[in-house]
Amino acid sequence: MAADAPPLPPTPGDKYSLGLDVGTSGTKAILYHLTTHSIAGRGAHSYDLLPRSSPNAAEQHPSSWLEGIRVSVAQALAEAGATAEDLAGVSVSGQQHGMVALDALGEVVRPAKLWCDTESAAEAEELGAVFGWAMQAGFTSSKVLWLKRHEPENWAKTSTILLPHDWINYKLTGVMAMECGDASGIGVMDLASRRFNEEWCAAVDPRFASMLPPLLPPDATVGAVTPAAA
Repeated sequence: MAADAPPLPPTPGDKYSLGLDVGTSGTKAILYHLTTHSIAGRGAHSYDLLPRSSPNAAEQHPSSWLEGIRVSVAQALAEAGATAEDLAGVSVSGQQHGMVALDALGEVVRPAKLWCDTESAAEAEELGAVFGWAMQAGFTSSKVLWLKRHEPENWAKTSTILLPHDWINYKLTGVMAMECGDASGIGVMDLASRRFNEEWCAAVDPRFASMLPPLLPPDATVGAVTPAAA
C-alpha cells in the first residue's frame, strides 16, 4: 500500500475540517483540507483510567479529555501549518455509554463512569427486569441509579446527565444536546419514536427525564465553537 502523500504547503485562505475522536485510552485529531480533499495534519494524546476504587470501577475525569483535545489539535495544526482560525467546522466522535454528572452550574460533580465500568451490574439487572430486556452494566441509566444509591450527596448535586461525547460538545459550544444514536446507549429510549420513555426514566428516578438534554438528529449542528473554547 502506497504511503500517504506529504501535505501541501498551506496557502492563504486554506480551510480545514477538524475531526476529533475522544476515546477511552486517548484522543485523536485529524485535519482535512477542504480544497485538496486530503489529510493535512494528525495528532494524538493518550491518558489512563483513574486508580480503581473497586475491581469493577472504570473512571476518568473529563478534564483528561479536554487535555487530549488540546494536545492532539495543536499537533495536527502544527503539521498542517494552520491555525484555529483556519477551521471551517469541527466534528466529534466519542466513547458511548459513559456518565458525566453536572451540577446546576454545568460543573462536573464527580469523575465520569465509563462504558466499561460494571459497578452498576445489580442496577442494570433490576432495570432490565422492569424494561423487559437484559440490560448490561454498560448502559448509562444503570450508572445513574448506582449514583443515586451509592453516592446520595453527589446525586443531590446533579442537575444534568451527559454522555462523554455530549460533554465535549458542551465544552466546545456551550450547548447541551444529545444525538439520538448515542442516546440509545442510555437504555431509556423508545427507538421507534426516538424519544426518551418517560416511564423508564421514572423507574430510575422521577427527575431523570428532566436531567437529560434535548435530542438531535445525527446530521444536526450542535452549535458554534465559543471564543473561550477556540
